[in-house]
Amino acid sequence: MSSEHTNHATGTLRLRRVGIDTYHENVAYLHRDCAIYRAEGFQALSKVEVRANGRRILATLNVVDDERIVGCDELGVSEDAFAQLQVPDGHLATVSQAEPPESIPALFRKINGERLGREDFRAIVRDIADLRYSKIELTAFVVACNRSELDREEVYFLTEAMVASGRQLDWHEPLVVDKHCIGGIPGNRTSMLVVPIVAAYGLVFPKTSSRAITSPAGTADTMEVLANVELPFDHLTDIVRAHRGCLAWGGTADLSPADDVLISVERPLSIDSPGQMVASILSKKIAAGATHLVLDIPIGPTAKVRSMPEAQRLRRLFEYVAQRMHLSLDVVITDGRQPIGRGIGPMLEARDVMQVLENDPAAPDDLRQKSLRLAGRIIECSPDVRGGDGFHIARDILDSGRALARMRAIIEAQGGRGFNHQHPPLGALSFDVAADADGTVIGIDNLQVAQIARLAGAPKVKAAGVDLLRKLGETVRRGEPLYRVHAAYPSDLEFARQACLRHSGYRIGSPEQMPQVFVEF
Repeated sequence: MSSEHTNHATGTLRLRRVGIDTYHENVAYLHRDCAIYRAEGFQALSKVEVRANGRRILATLNVVDDERIVGCDELGVSEDAFAQLQVPDGHLATVSQAEPPESIPALFRKINGERLGREDFRAIVRDIADLRYSKIELTAFVVACNRSELDREEVYFLTEAMVASGRQLDWHEPLVVDKHCIGGIPGNRTSMLVVPIVAAYGLVFPKTSSRAITSPAGTADTMEVLANVELPFDHLTDIVRAHRGCLAWGGTADLSPADDVLISVERPLSIDSPGQMVASILSKKIAAGATHLVLDIPIGPTAKVRSMPEAQRLRRLFEYVAQRMHLSLDVVITDGRQPIGRGIGPMLEARDVMQVLENDPAAPDDLRQKSLRLAGRIIECSPDVRGGDGFHIARDILDSGRALARMRAIIEAQGGRGFNHQHPPLGALSFDVAADADGTVIGIDNLQVAQIARLAGAPKVKAAGVDLLRKLGETVRRGEPLYRVHAAYPSDLEFARQACLRHSGYRIGSPEQMPQVFVEF
């Protein structure tokens, strides 16, 4: 039989690229009338092994009835799966039943509420990183860890296993710094200011960030307005060695790959348990080669963490695991009552960042002050800096223009896009949301304004989002604008408008009604 035709005896089919993004899950497609499908006894949603040109992947099987998707002599694969196989469309591939994951007994014990040991977590994480778990099994693991909360030793074992599941970077430097926020606060684009300040001081700061999943923008989405963030690993390391820092998407570095898979089921379920959060954040930072980490935990009525006791419990868990992993950790509890900066959405946040770097009088002061304090804490990791001096050093670097120069150098090295922050090309469609009474802004719902920005199109539409015109404590009169919504498409604009009509996200009252928060800065 010609190699160009299907060989049913050996399970060989022609590979077909099916243009479906299945987000961190390999999916294979077989026609219901395919001879191999019937002969092998495959079942929908079972795991199969696909081999092509010496490469092997595991995939979840979907069964189709439409030959326009996959013919009887073809094996379809999703976008992620096709990219991993690295063969052309039409190449011959084999498909067979996959062996069940070895860690399934450990998963069942965790589902039953049992405490797992180091080897159990290593086996589970290894199978997750190898994509041996189906989405159902992944969901079972995430929910089980959330329901019977992991103890601190289990969190340590999970973190350790996640670090070991991928690449571990070594910068051959005694001091490698990083900064992370647990999230939940719109705007808050401090990393894009802290990196150039700290890099200009001279510390190594290889910042790899995620894209937004449920928020209006991640650091990578906003940096992508200014420069390329999808960098080959060798190019990324060259940039860091030349400029002492970078702002890149972490997806190309293969750091703690099991975390990316777990996130793909945690976020749709809105599960962010303390143990899984700690393991996710610390595994990524340790795998990236960080020796010192400053961690931002915002607290507020609509933040992820809503009280000081809750923040302190989370802090102690982070500190315990970091100490076991030999990572120097400085946890900072910050004000999370409202968004940081004015812009919510990639272009608007990029505008805010560049205004701060240029010392523009119109720059949002809360973004400037928070970034300086975080940069100061990182600079104090240096043995040459006394405690308390970091803020002043950071402020001098920003005021002198050295941070701006360093950011411009990083942008150029990452392939600058020529973004004009003074006249950002925002979505042409917009509307203002006005105050419904005279008074003081006493509340801004982080979740609601973030949702409005997403409905307007952010982060996929980088020109979309929300531009805040009033912040906590400011006085307004009835009919004055509170914020402006930008969109590129009429449907997005209407979705955002309807959300604003249901709940603007703002509360107007008297100054004494404003919620107080006692934080470190």
